[in-house]
Amino acid sequence: MNDQAFTFQTLHPDTIMDALFEQGIRVDSGLTPLNSYENRVYQFQDEDRQRFVVKFYRPERWSAEQIQEEHQFAHDLLEDDVPVAAPLKFNNQTLLTHQGFYFAVFPSLGGRQFEADNIDQMEWVARYLGRIHQTGRKKPFIARPTMSIQEYLLEPRQVFESSALIPAMLKDNFLAATDKLIDAVTSCWRDDIPVLRLHGDCHAGNILWRDGPLFVDLDDARMGPAVQDLWMLLNGDKAEQRMQLETIIEAYEEFSPFNSDEIVLIEPLRAMRFVYYLAWLIRRWDDPAFPRNFPWLTGEDYWRNQISTFTEQVKVLQEPPLQLTPMY
Repeated sequence: MNDQAFTFQTLHPDTIMDALFEQGIRVDSGLTPLNSYENRVYQFQDEDRQRFVVKFYRPERWSAEQIQEEHQFAHDLLEDDVPVAAPLKFNNQTLLTHQGFYFAVFPSLGGRQFEADNIDQMEWVARYLGRIHQTGRKKPFIARPTMSIQEYLLEPRQVFESSALIPAMLKDNFLAATDKLIDAVTSCWRDDIPVLRLHGDCHAGNILWRDGPLFVDLDDARMGPAVQDLWMLLNGDKAEQRMQLETIIEAYEEFSPFNSDEIVLIEPLRAMRFVYYLAWLIRRWDDPAFPRNFPWLTGEDYWRNQISTFTEQVKVLQEPPLQLTPMY
């Protein structure tokens, strides 16, 4: 796939409708773009007034085998009665191709935004995460990656070093702050924690509410520690996060055991997400959507703030991890 295709410049509305027509779907509405920077996702209605979502995967990101593992995980979850958006099958295939693009079609499943500060909803989500992990433990991903310092810290560090987006006058300080953060994460990382198939990006934006939670977007599914799918539900100060974590674990353990040793990974995982996200923005800068939506990435103030953020995160990593209330 060439660079032009990589930035979706060849993915025109007619191309999308032709791809759907090949699968027997006639689009009887416009294509409404949904919020997605990584892929291209559109909602539409067919001639029978059924609503669907079509997702075109960014070329060169995932292999066919990796996407098929994502789809299989979604269907494994459906079979275990977990509410998740899973791709539809056409001739028993979920992964479709058209003009060199991989794509999939999903039913359109609406819902309200999950309320991250609603304790009842948080408990409900945590119970379903326990069920997701029940399914996730049944077998591993083979083609999809496992969360690691290499992917989330060391490779992004190489991206930073070669990037022209970071102002030259700040680059040495930024790389030094990055190195200190990598050292701090490495010093408290645990390679002995068991890993399983995860949602991988279970933040509030990937949970809809429709008489209960509906989990969407398994695009970042991978192997990793169970706590990766829990910590992004936490918000507020440390005391609030401790109470939330206790609530989450209690509900989660109705369906899956939780290894309390994983709590020490919460701040390392948070730091890894900071670094990985920033490298992701740089990697995608050739896509016209990124300069348009993230213009501050070219400003000096932004990079000064990132140096401060990395420095503060090092201090957090040096503090004691969250402690649960002892049970007697």
